[in-house]
Amino acid sequence: MALILLIRHAVADHTGKHLYGRSEGVRLSERGRADAEALAERLRPLPIHGLYVSPMERCRETAEPIARGRRVRPKVVRDLNEVDYGDWTGRSFAALRRTKMWRRVRSSPSSARFPGGESLLEVQQRVVRAIEEIAGRHGGGTAALVTHGDVVRLALAHFAGIHLDLFQRLEAFTASVTAIDVGDGMPRILRVNDTGGLEGLAPRGAGRKVRG
Repeated sequence: MALILLIRHAVADHTGKHLYGRSEGVRLSERGRADAEALAERLRPLPIHGLYVSPMERCRETAEPIARGRRVRPKVVRDLNEVDYGDWTGRSFAALRRTKMWRRVRSSPSSARFPGGESLLEVQQRVVRAIEEIAGRHGGGTAALVTHGDVVRLALAHFAGIHLDLFQRLEAFTASVTAIDVGDGMPRILRVNDTGGLEGLAPRGAGRKVRG
């Protein structure tokens, strides 16, 4: 089994106001940089054998303090990228909430495709594929994946056996950690949306090894 840490990036400028999705140049705010440093300290007791990040700047910036002082460097994985919201990218949440598509995304996300972008089912499939590939590389080890809120929630729904239509009942705050043991057997969910101390995972992580 590999211990997979699904980490949502720290808070960025304009978080909660616009759906910036894959917009370029969205960086961590001052508070976000402080939260990323605090996250790295929370992770300090855990051995991390692999560090994987979404291509977005806010994820790479969140990963930098985690990598500091460790013998791992962040590796960009495109399947950990933010949802491609297509024509919705950059629009305000206030405007999106008035659309019929918003109501569909809320009521039946498994059948929703963002105009000009991805379906949520496609997002779930690619992130689960990435997690399983990474878990295969780190059997007996620990890998940290820095990604996005909806990506974390979709992955968690899969490993918890929750239908995609219910994934929005789950939450992933900025700079939170969701921990899942992933391997050949049944996955075990150890932490969900954790923003506190992670020392309890350390004994489980100690001595984990990495496959070449």
